[in-house]
Amino acid sequence: MPYFDAASSAPLHPVARQALLASLDEGWADPGRLYREGRRAAVLLDAARETAAEAVGCRPDELVFTSSGTGAVHSGVTGALSGRRRVGRHLVLSAVEHSSVLHTAAAFEAEGGTYTEVPVDRTGAVDPSVFGRALRPDTALACLQSANHEVGTEQPVAETAEVCAASGVPLLVDAAQSLGWGPVPGRWSLLTASAHKWGGPAGVGLLAVRKGTRFAPRGPSDERESGRAAGFQNIPAIVAAAASLRAVRAEAAAEAARLGTLVDRIRAVVGGLVPDTEVVGDPVRRLPHLVTFSCLYVDGETLLHELDLAGFSVSSGSSCTSSTLTPSHVLKAMGVLTEGNVRVSLPSGTTDQEVSAFLDVLPRVVAGVREKLGAPAPAAPSPVVGGSPVVDALGRRCPIPVIELAKMIGEVPVGSTVTVLSDDEAARLDIPAWCAMREQEYVGEEPADRGSAYVVRRLV
Repeated sequence: MPYFDAASSAPLHPVARQALLASLDEGWADPGRLYREGRRAAVLLDAARETAAEAVGCRPDELVFTSSGTGAVHSGVTGALSGRRRVGRHLVLSAVEHSSVLHTAAAFEAEGGTYTEVPVDRTGAVDPSVFGRALRPDTALACLQSANHEVGTEQPVAETAEVCAASGVPLLVDAAQSLGWGPVPGRWSLLTASAHKWGGPAGVGLLAVRKGTRFAPRGPSDERESGRAAGFQNIPAIVAAAASLRAVRAEAAAEAARLGTLVDRIRAVVGGLVPDTEVVGDPVRRLPHLVTFSCLYVDGETLLHELDLAGFSVSSGSSCTSSTLTPSHVLKAMGVLTEGNVRVSLPSGTTDQEVSAFLDVLPRVVAGVREKLGAPAPAAPSPVVGGSPVVDALGRRCPIPVIELAKMIGEVPVGSTVTVLSDDEAARLDIPAWCAMREQEYVGEEPADRGSAYVVRRLV
């Protein structure tokens, strides 16, 4: 069964497995002790730190191991903000950062701080000059991911780091998705990553804080990991993480070329195989193993379930896969379709035959989901208000409002409008995205007694 969700968690690399098993017998003792078992553990920990630091591009004494990538982000953001609290209480971040960054920003705001989200373009990338204009004299820290976890777009980190350096603001880079493919360029100040993203074991994160960066760890002090990560180190897992990082880096160029060819193939043909499909993310400046596309008139949760039954494990940022029915903040910030979203992220070793099998199955699965959803017949004729037909989609969830709009638009003359009534949060994003895909005019949103009224003008 092909596993196509490496962006969530990559399969354990063979080198990680070997290193983990070998170090279980040698790395169980306390590395802070002076007896022989402690010394052996300390040697393993020091060697792993040197290996990881070389991959990151920092000094070994600038890098600590944490219990997760999320923990590294939390420690990095809060420590940098605390270290520069005399500068101010303002944080800058992109609108498509990982939830761990957003959660930390929300907690910072609850404590009296403020933060600014920098918008992205339709590919999911920030403009360094726009990012720079968000910096203020009281900005203590800026955050920018190296590559997006949902759509694969790489950010202009080096250029943004220069903008931040010119303003005297440290830049924290979340490199969870990209570190296995290569070092992060530029004059960043802090960097975080997570081992399970590159084929290491779960439960190991990295936090690098370059010399000269003001940093004050939050919470009770701890004698381990320079006081920046509390608790006893999981040395076997750390050794396996460092060993697998070195191994995947050695394979990165060849795998990037091979997987990139497979992803290019998916990007090129999926729109022709599946009508009304939009491939999102930057077509060039992106991770080599990841492609994301959105299908109109599809329930994301049902689509993923059907693909799983067909033997393919993929993921989605679609609002339809969330129990809260809240659209993906990444897709929302990009202004692209949030319904029927599929992320395919290929692990190392994926074959051409596996991708071919996926492309063979996908059109049938999507067609089946669309047929199941159908376009439900209205209980009564659609009312007409001021000559404008009204689609009543109140109480109906993604993708029904767009399906109903697509049915109605062909029944009105060119130049006339259709109004969609909906109380589904996803409609606010998906109706404008549908208009862009189908070359219709999105007039705007108007208040309604329930939900909102979305007005669309037929152009073609």
